Amino acid sequence: MRYGVIGTGAIGGFYGSKLAKAGKEMHFLFHRDYEYVCEHGLQVDSCDGDFHLDNVRAYAQTSDMPQCDVVLVCLKSVNNHLLASLLPPLLRPDTVVVLIQNGIGVEADVQKMFPQLRLAAGLAFICSAKTEPGRVLHQCYGSINLANYSCGDTDVLGTVLADLQEAGVVAHLVEYHEARWKKAVWNMPFNGMTVALNTSTDKLLSNPHTRRLIREQMMEVVNAARHMGVHNIDEAFADLMITTTDAMVPYSPSMKLDYDFHRPMEIDYLYSRPIKEARDAGFDMPKLAMLEAELRFLSGQ
Repeated sequence: MRYGVIGTGAIGGFYGSKLAKAGKEMHFLFHRDYEYVCEHGLQVDSCDGDFHLDNVRAYAQTSDMPQCDVVLVCLKSVNNHLLASLLPPLLRPDTVVVLIQNGIGVEADVQKMFPQLRLAAGLAFICSAKTEPGRVLHQCYGSINLANYSCGDTDVLGTVLADLQEAGVVAHLVEYHEARWKKAVWNMPFNGMTVALNTSTDKLLSNPHTRRLIREQMMEVVNAARHMGVHNIDEAFADLMITTTDAMVPYSPSMKLDYDFHRPMEIDYLYSRPIKEARDAGFDMPKLAMLEAELRFLSGQ
């Protein structure tokens, strides 16, 4: 199985490096740190044990990369317009593309760009960051769920699942809509609130007022999902997400890092799209709609 990684940052760098360390054929697209990685390799500082990749198949453009069986797209969704030119050199008719991205609606929009593309979702539950060239900081957790969007049969996803598990990653195959909305239960409150209040996850939960607000926001997502027919998502899942976050290291989610480093925030797929889809189905999320407005203000939109 030949893998390509588009977007070798905190997420693509971690999962891609774990697969490479396990002996899988990996081809990585880099941006700013391409030359650094070619010279120095890729370092992963992990709570599960540090490791270094000496000889990385690194590329500065996808036109130099081989066609792949599986492509892991780990770009921020604000850059998905680039996929129109980035993806084609890597594709064969049977290539599967896994979008390891945040938000609701990313697969639908990429499918419009590539109607015949075999797509899957990757939902990462991980505290990871990349704040310097060629180095990924994996702080805690690290599991990933895979969900079939338009692959047809799931045999290839079963192979990807087995490869991830062989690489030491906890991975599961799950139902698509359930997976996307369950991820939103954590993403929508914590990403935006850490930006709006300039704080981290632990401080949000240590204060009783913001802890209550986080849970109320989570329940807006749970109830929106249930209203749209999503199964296996309930109040107990929201409580589990809070308990899981209590056990995490103090963490700045990806949107907080984007804001701090003056990068575009993923407001569209993390907030606007799920809020609109829920509203179109007859369910409003007023607290999260207010948070979306605050994020639009902070981003200057």
